[in-house]
Amino acid sequence: MSTELRSPRPGRTTVLRDTWTSFKRWNLKAVRNPFVLSFSLVQPIVWLVLFTQVFKAISQIPGFVSGSYLDFFAPAVVIQMALFASTSSGIGLVEDMRIGVFNKLLASPMNRTAIFLGKTLSETLRISLQVVLVVALALLLGAHVATGALGVVGIVVVAILFSLGFVALSNIVGLWTRSTEATIIGVNFLSLPLLFMSTAFLPLSLLPDWVQTVSAFNPITYGVDATRTLMLDGWQWHTLGKAVLVLVVIDLLLGSIAAIQLRRATDSKPR
Repeated sequence: MSTELRSPRPGRTTVLRDTWTSFKRWNLKAVRNPFVLSFSLVQPIVWLVLFTQVFKAISQIPGFVSGSYLDFFAPAVVIQMALFASTSSGIGLVEDMRIGVFNKLLASPMNRTAIFLGKTLSETLRISLQVVLVVALALLLGAHVATGALGVVGIVVVAILFSLGFVALSNIVGLWTRSTEATIIGVNFLSLPLLFMSTAFLPLSLLPDWVQTVSAFNPITYGVDATRTLMLDGWQWHTLGKAVLVLVVIDLLLGSIAAIQLRRATDSKPR
């Protein structure tokens, strides 16, 4: 076999360089698609303004937490936005399969874990910017952050930790189905029910008993509770520590599965 056809040795290219290359590529794709970029920025604004106006009377219900519905719902918009942005990650991967780019990446000397890592970091950057925008708008509308500027940083960190698991899940579904439609249906089938069976829209005490049980195992609940604690209650480390631990475990589990699945990929032909 000729030298050109041999598999490249692991040391030929660095993980950091490949990660940076993948990171730049996905950022350029996002910038060159202004419709998707604009929609992803406008959507959380619409949710924040619309929902806080339509459901503000809920804050008058006995048993509701003190404060306005804006203060209560703004942290949920942060997590909801991170959820929708992260679950769309696999669609980009399937698009790469459709146009043949993914097949070229598999045949290239690039580290496969770095390919996934660079894509994930690109999604993380976009989600971070969206979080800052949502929090800034919430403050302009009258919301308060009990933990101050450092708490805003904490909210961004929580949103990133939350999104990493769903970015991995979306790419797992994309690698498995190799279909845009199937990826959209698969992630929505899971994410939307989880969203409504969490504490995003109502306090835990106002949810039905069976939903409260599901909510206790729902990663969205931990993301919402952590951001809501930072905005409303301050540095309550019992709640924050538990939420961060759960999110990190989910990230490591799903991230490892996605990386292994990508490293084992041999065919990118879309279905």
